[in-house]
Amino acid sequence: MGLLWPIIMQAMRNRHRIAVVDDQRQYTYGQLLGGSMFVAEQIEAVTSNRLVGILLPTSGAFPVALLGCWLANRVAVPLNYLLKPQELAYVIQDSGIDTILTTGVMLDFIRNADTDPIPPNVQVLPLEDLDFTGWPPLRWPAVSAGDDLAVILYTSGTSGRPKGVMLTHGNLRSNVEAATEHAGLDAADTFLGVLPQFHSFGFTALTLLPLCLGSKIVYHARFMPRKIISLIREHQPGIFMAIPSMYTAMLSVKDAQPDDFTSIRLAISGGEPLPNTIYDTYMKRFQLRILEGYGLTETAPITNWCTANRHRLHSVGPAIPGVEIRIVDEQDRQLPANTEGEILIAGANIMKGYYHLPRQTAEVFVNLTSLKENGGSQTKCFFRSGDIGKLDEDGFLYITGRKKEMLIVGGENIFPREIEEVLNKHESVAASAVIGKTDGIRGEVPIAFVELNEGAAFDDAGLRAWCRQSLAGYKVPREIRPIDQLPRNPTGKILRRELNADA
Repeated sequence: MGLLWPIIMQAMRNRHRIAVVDDQRQYTYGQLLGGSMFVAEQIEAVTSNRLVGILLPTSGAFPVALLGCWLANRVAVPLNYLLKPQELAYVIQDSGIDTILTTGVMLDFIRNADTDPIPPNVQVLPLEDLDFTGWPPLRWPAVSAGDDLAVILYTSGTSGRPKGVMLTHGNLRSNVEAATEHAGLDAADTFLGVLPQFHSFGFTALTLLPLCLGSKIVYHARFMPRKIISLIREHQPGIFMAIPSMYTAMLSVKDAQPDDFTSIRLAISGGEPLPNTIYDTYMKRFQLRILEGYGLTETAPITNWCTANRHRLHSVGPAIPGVEIRIVDEQDRQLPANTEGEILIAGANIMKGYYHLPRQTAEVFVNLTSLKENGGSQTKCFFRSGDIGKLDEDGFLYITGRKKEMLIVGGENIFPREIEEVLNKHESVAASAVIGKTDGIRGEVPIAFVELNEGAAFDDAGLRAWCRQSLAGYKVPREIRPIDQLPRNPTGKILRRELNADA
């Protein structure tokens, strides 16, 4: 069973409670549900296609459109409006949608004089004129089975063209319920949401999860550090979720004070590893502990999460209920505690597969034997994350790096993050990325690219000497190159694959 019914029940019980505040307006739970019923009627009037696109900024309009799709018994396809026009056009074509729920503002944002990523055969259903003043005839959807498809979230294409991740109603519900239990969340929590809702983090953790709780959500479409601090002061959220680059940018607000963050009981970072320097700065300047979590689009997305009562430095926390983490070697043999290997994940939250990609789907699943608590054994299907990490004796997970990004220097394994952590501590460095360059003697050597802090001078020799203080000789970058801006995906994650060591 999916999440639509729990959200409908919350809306019926809390019809007059504020559900969402965004840049344009606020919505009660009753208005969210009523608006979604109008959307469902419009969808049914214009298309019989099973898949419906959603092209909206981070706002209350997104859950209205999403619930409208589910009320019409359709599969939602949130579209990444930050993609390049040709990439967005590919996603629209690959998914096969013929209708997109959007607004005129979004259409103006993605279009320009040369390129329109929306093919002429795809119709646009504008949401500006939604009627929130009354209720249409009540409609009750058919109860969705756990394996019914709910949404297709396209990955950001860090390893080639975007792939459509098929998540079922059961995937989403299991993830929301397990995360709620794990972190002890309830309706009294106010959430502050700045992450895009086409991304799995913003979709599940900052849209579905608070709606199922009956919580208030404050959305802001564009990340502006000073505005975020202002919203925290005004709305006093208990839950704030962001990515490391956002936490970094918020440090630029000079008048931010510890008192501004006293309402926040859970400050969560995800999407990529949190630099040690950012964690330390928030603790010293604001007395705010940033807690890391982990997950992937394919896992709906949350698998691990540090909480206020269970956290360890540099760890992304223990697994949430119902999720099993296993660390394996190249032969898929389970490794002991504190040993690095690939992270495999099993649980009800694991995706159904990649849309139209059976071969790629088969490649990321493996059946392994597990021992039962009461004796005997069972076979479980595990998802290959492609990430490298380790579990400590208490089940806390630590992420080392990506399997595909590992460098082999003179037979020794090196993960870029280890070098980047050292570089990022230097006073002149704002951010860094390390990749490998082919070398005739060592096989590979590390090459570093650095974004400099404003006003800082680049000093290759000085940075290399800095690295030698903390790293073994073979880990010190062969070259360090300045770069105006590191390539990033829409959520701020650095795209190492777009850097060229031979340029």
